[in-house]
Amino acid sequence: MTAPSLRPAAFAIPGDIATLTGGYIYERRLLEGLRAQGRDVAHLRLGASFHDPTPADMADAAAQLAALDPGRALILDGLVYGSIDTAALARVRAPVVAMIHHPLAHETGLDPVRRDHLYRTERDNLALAAHVLVPSPHTAALLAADYGVAPGRITIARPGTDRPPARREAAPATPPLILSVGILHPRKGHDVLLAALARITALDWQAVIVGSRYDEPHAVELDRLLAGLGLGDRVRLAGRVGAEELARLYARASVFALATRYEGYGIVLDEAMAHGLPIVSCRTGAVPDTVAPDAAILVPPDDAPALADALAAVLSDAPSRSAMAAASARAGQALPGWDDTARIAGTVLDRLP
Repeated sequence: MTAPSLRPAAFAIPGDIATLTGGYIYERRLLEGLRAQGRDVAHLRLGASFHDPTPADMADAAAQLAALDPGRALILDGLVYGSIDTAALARVRAPVVAMIHHPLAHETGLDPVRRDHLYRTERDNLALAAHVLVPSPHTAALLAADYGVAPGRITIARPGTDRPPARREAAPATPPLILSVGILHPRKGHDVLLAALARITALDWQAVIVGSRYDEPHAVELDRLLAGLGLGDRVRLAGRVGAEELARLYARASVFALATRYEGYGIVLDEAMAHGLPIVSCRTGAVPDTVAPDAAILVPPDDAPALADALAAVLSDAPSRSAMAAASARAGQALPGWDDTARIAGTVLDRLP
């Protein structure tokens, strides 16, 4: 039964909510968490073409959002929020909460014209938001500084983390396993990780990169790079794996590596800490705010030699690796759960005018 004091809402999300990216995982778990409060939350499925919508998907989104009862708050996914026509958004009568994981104009590989269009659209659309939800202090500061969003209109709802089973249900792999998790997309920097691994072949290790072939042309380039570097017997591009297999890989890993070029948050970094893994990643976006300092070595993005040196340092120094693992596990124990994320978001909904 719906609790009468809780503001009903609609959560508009493009495409398949079961897609395995950090943003989709966040929004699926938030939707489930808001419903678990006893709140009436409708799921509006918008076209999968956002953030580069087809005319049909744009028209359908505008019609669905305009038809919402103004008594029902609207949470609007950032892929849509940053690209929907501003005039169409202005016709929405329901109070709108923007869910911004990271601004679309900050995506990797955009040409200047496309970047400018997305920036202007997102800036103008944010001016129409009753409130903005973000996953990290980094994104909050970015929206305030670059997009003119008043800090009082922004709430940070850090992603939750599921508590894994005991860290060592499976024995650590031999040779040591370097695990990376992230979709095959240029922003995740798997090409940089492969180049770094090619520099430390004198050390004993194996590596698995887990992530769906989200950007197929880039995935093909990674296949070619892996073959060209001669790492095929030591590195596996595992693609998408099930939850049980992913948990087994976390349990068997000795190091978690993510050579990301940018993160608005980085849920997999929390997962790595929840599993007590030392982390090697990049000093970019929200990463420095997300990982515990004593649990990680952070290097500049797009710097394969620095990444290689960091990986070599962790692999070669067992006492340091153990200390990093302990710090990671402590930080993992202190992470919020998904019910905490939903509680923060629910408070925002209930305070809307």
